[in-house]
Amino acid sequence: MKSKNIKIESLTKFTIMLLLENGPVHGYEIIKYVSSRTGKRLSPSQVYPFLRQLEARGYVSRDSSGTRQRTDYKLTANGKDFVSGLNSKFGEIIDVYMHSRLFTCAHCGCEIYKGGVTRTIKGKKLTFCCESCAKAYIYENGQG
Repeated sequence: MKSKNIKIESLTKFTIMLLLENGPVHGYEIIKYVSSRTGKRLSPSQVYPFLRQLEARGYVSRDSSGTRQRTDYKLTANGKDFVSGLNSKFGEIIDVYMHSRLFTCAHCGCEIYKGGVTRTIKGKKLTFCCESCAKAYIYENGQG
């Protein structure tokens, strides 16, 4: 029995899968969307073979309609399950990455990804989520 798994080893393929998750889309839309999101110029030779591979594995179906015979691709039930699995795996990777970038507010304990306020108190550099927490910490610890 042939494996149904497809390796998603590039950001381009992952982005295509996420776009398909939003509903039916045609090839030109995929090229335009992925190019705008990744900053990479995408060619039909990168998209259509991948779509055919997805179709052969039963992850997408296609529908040709309209006067110009535009072909829309959409995820099948198996394709939706496949994307759900990708999202879970990718989410775990993002969690690990984000966790390494988080700071904890020295006053309230909330997690901070970006921004925040730093103060050096008693020779120690502390990070706070906002100016109010920095002032409260200083006040509560008799520094102000």
